[in-house]
Amino acid sequence: MVGALPAGPAHHPWVAKILIKLLRELRDLVVRWWGDFTLQTRLMAGATLVVSLLMSGLTFWAVNSIQADARLNDTRFGRDLGLLLAANVAPMVYEGDRSELARFSYSFYQSTSSVRYMLYADEDGAIFFGIPYSEAAVQNSLTLRRRMQLPEGYAKSADLPFVRQHLTPAGEVTDVFVPINYEGRYLGVLALGINPNPTVVASSHLTRDVTVAVFVSIWVMVILGAVFNALTITQPIKELLTGVRNIASGNFRQRIDLPLGGELGELILSFNDMAERLERYEAQNIEELTAEKAKLETLVSTIADGAILIDINMAIVLVNPTARRIFGWEGRDLLGASALENFPNPVRMQLTRPLFQAVAGDSEGMEFRVALTEPTNRTVRILLNTVRDQSRENVKGIALTVQDITREVALNEAKSQFISNVSHELRTPLFNIKSFIETLHEYGEELSETERREFLDTANHETDRLTRLVNDVLDLSRLESNRRYQFDAVDIAQPIEQTLRTYQLNARDKQITLAHHIESDLPLLRGNYDLLLQVFVNLVGNALKFTEAGGHVAIHAYCLPQTNPMHGLTEYVRVEVADTGMGIAQEDQEAIFDRFFRVENRVHTLEGTGLGLSIVKNIIEKHGSQVHLISEVGVGTTFWFDLAASPSDGPGELVMVSLAGQVNGAENALPSVSATDAAG
Repeated sequence: MVGALPAGPAHHPWVAKILIKLLRELRDLVVRWWGDFTLQTRLMAGATLVVSLLMSGLTFWAVNSIQADARLNDTRFGRDLGLLLAANVAPMVYEGDRSELARFSYSFYQSTSSVRYMLYADEDGAIFFGIPYSEAAVQNSLTLRRRMQLPEGYAKSADLPFVRQHLTPAGEVTDVFVPINYEGRYLGVLALGINPNPTVVASSHLTRDVTVAVFVSIWVMVILGAVFNALTITQPIKELLTGVRNIASGNFRQRIDLPLGGELGELILSFNDMAERLERYEAQNIEELTAEKAKLETLVSTIADGAILIDINMAIVLVNPTARRIFGWEGRDLLGASALENFPNPVRMQLTRPLFQAVAGDSEGMEFRVALTEPTNRTVRILLNTVRDQSRENVKGIALTVQDITREVALNEAKSQFISNVSHELRTPLFNIKSFIETLHEYGEELSETERREFLDTANHETDRLTRLVNDVLDLSRLESNRRYQFDAVDIAQPIEQTLRTYQLNARDKQITLAHHIESDLPLLRGNYDLLLQVFVNLVGNALKFTEAGGHVAIHAYCLPQTNPMHGLTEYVRVEVADTGMGIAQEDQEAIFDRFFRVENRVHTLEGTGLGLSIVKNIIEKHGSQVHLISEVGVGTTFWFDLAASPSDGPGELVMVSLAGQVNGAENALPSVSATDAAG
């Protein structure tokens, strides 16, 4: 029974930790030592290792082949020898003549050095004689009885011997178990131990020793060569490597001063010359490169569209101020940050998959439209393009162009709404005209004269309505186009008086008081007479339409006090059109200037195109001002705007674009005139 091993040093945890630490330090030392070698030395060492391992492998293969042949020869020799010896001793064992058996066995054992031992056992496996010991000697000294443990697979009835090899401290021994048979009777077993061939063993040992010596000698020479190489070549190579790294980092003042000749000396001289050229080139071009970089950065920062550049890891490389403003990134350091983590949720949901597809090179030139709610409500168009290398094979990054199309979307919606409203407004009178004319055509003879005249009056009325709608649409189209208008010095009293004369009879028929209050000595105003006349016609016409009998409509014109002496235009005239009509609800006041919006859409009592106030708004904006209103349901409405005085009586001015400018003091100088005051 094997006892428990004593706790040695390796069984302590702290000892194991120390050993692990020492092994790591040894590993790091070997790594640093190997790193000091040049590439040529490493290649030579690798080649030497391969050759030495190959030669050693061939040698050990040859030794193993020799040993395998020797074991085969030993097996054959042991089998033949066992059969021969068993045939000779079988009669002695059968007759029980153990003296003759002992004499014969000793004679045979002493005549050869190939036999290690000889053992004889009976049918039950009990050993009754053996060399180099005998049963009598064993029983007299130890009073023990030995038994032979036969190997597995041994058959008593077998004719051939059983052979095996096992290793002993004295070397490998071939065991031969030969059954002893005589006249068909099994008498026991003979076990022989055969020594290996000493010549073959000595030869294999010599070959192995020579191979190990050659292997060690080769590596001793390699190590000595490596040490010599490290002392004479590695140090200059290290200096050169350090210089190259400094050059790569931008330190063009790096120089190497080593007194070496040959190829290394030429390499160092070439390096110093290269560094000097790079230093001169840097000095000549640094300012130009900086200027070009500043130009590019300025160009990217001033473009109207947002620009974002991300790498293949989705990290932001560049973002211009427009993109920061669109996505609400002002004041945030985003360089190197993840684009997907910083994009607004709607953008991230639409772009995550396309971005990864673009990085994989599966898609390019994609376009997306995204509606944002933060930081403000807007609609953006995002164009996605891949950035590739010069070979156009590998994707290096992704460029995103972000366009704010909120106004474009609003204009498209307004355009669609305008077309829809025009179609609706045109369809109603056309349908009425067609209906009455078809009735007259099919049933004219059956209708009375009064009915036919009524039908014709209705068709004529609808035709006038259709004409007014078409004229209003054409007027609005001309105003919103780039048509040039002649702006001259206009006396504001003239278009006001002409408007009042036009609507005087209409006001009298509706029993509405129509009046005007124009301040004396008003300056001439900068404007277009026909356009201003159209403004007054539309405003007074609307006022009369929405004012009941007994009401009042008035036009006021007066000078505003000067509030900004530094402005080039020194005087402003405020014009108000007030009525005591039904008024405009607060929820309708913001949309009152939209095309085809009519208050009567809610009450369904009066006719109109819904374009009059849109035309007024556009004309006033062309005069550099804005139209405002104050209204209360059941009390009345006042529309007012400010016009600038003409700077001189010189030739007129051509105005093409529509500028809705804020007039100085317009927001603070709200009209004090109420609907009741206007009626007075």
